[in-house]
Amino acid sequence: MSAAALRTPLHDAHVRLGGRMVDFHGWIMPIQYAGILEEHAAVRTTAGLFDLSHMGRVRVQGRDRRAFLQKILTIDVDKVPAGKCRYTFLLNERGTIIDDLIFYADAEDDLLVVNASNREEDLEWMRKHLSGDARLVDQTAEVALLAVQGPDALHRVRTTLGVDPGGLGYYAFGRFGDYFISRTGYTGEDGFEIFLPAARAVDLWDRLISAGTPPVGLGARDTLRTEAAMPLYGNELDDTITPVDAGLEFALEMGKSPFLGQEALRGHAAPPRKRVGLLLESRRIARHGYEVYAGGKESGLITSGTFSHTLDRSIAMAYLSRDLAAPGTPVEVDIRGRQEKAAVCKLPFYRRKKT
Repeated sequence: MSAAALRTPLHDAHVRLGGRMVDFHGWIMPIQYAGILEEHAAVRTTAGLFDLSHMGRVRVQGRDRRAFLQKILTIDVDKVPAGKCRYTFLLNERGTIIDDLIFYADAEDDLLVVNASNREEDLEWMRKHLSGDARLVDQTAEVALLAVQGPDALHRVRTTLGVDPGGLGYYAFGRFGDYFISRTGYTGEDGFEIFLPAARAVDLWDRLISAGTPPVGLGARDTLRTEAAMPLYGNELDDTITPVDAGLEFALEMGKSPFLGQEALRGHAAPPRKRVGLLLESRRIARHGYEVYAGGKESGLITSGTFSHTLDRSIAMAYLSRDLAAPGTPVEVDIRGRQEKAAVCKLPFYRRKKT
């Protein structure tokens, strides 16, 4: 695949549906179809369909694969039972984040799903640390990835695919006929991610669309994940930030066998900053990189912000000094030269009702 203009197997289907196509980290992807607000609402109320085939899909094979994964991942992979997924990190020697990813513990080999923006760097990093009988197989070009997300996701998958993944718990996966399906997602809703051969992706996509599941672009995917306070690499995460800074310690298992970056984290003093949520009084949007002030002093930066139509108010995530991180703390956001009042709040902004 050319790094100049990568296309998923569904590119022509997106164009046919009127998707507004943009360059997203070298991939030509739909930012929206009917509109971000309408697509966002579909996922929160019924279900929406996503093309995630730009995400990296890397199989880890070989007799020594688990020893390799123990060395590069921040979780104890040996304690993850077959059929379960876990959120984890690749860290550099400084303990800061190369990428956040999902580990799938499979029976014969294992799967890593990495960010589209980081796939090449991740592969290069991992190859440097391969040893023994462990191999990386990049399946990104051969395997498509679709997602159905929303309260009605299970019904849409059952009726359209003719299989029933309803027995899967959250962050579990299985094989259903010809499909590899996980109960995972990036929207804050229930949903499923479906792995299948790239050659069959258009057929399944068209069947889901015909059955009434509307397509959703990257724009609504971003507003949905912001409401759910899910971090995005390049915004909340980068190679200057540790998992502790980001409040994601649940994906760090410091007592396991040594992993890359572990020693740096052990010697890491309490981080001076913390990822927090902000609720703005104004309806204006606090964009990535905008300054946050407290008592007239610049005290942090916005990492992501949007107008939440679910909550009917402007929301944002930011890194602030820890003395300002308590919910209710008043701050101000500089939005194009005007100070807008805001208050720190607990994350996430939105949490779905579980049935």
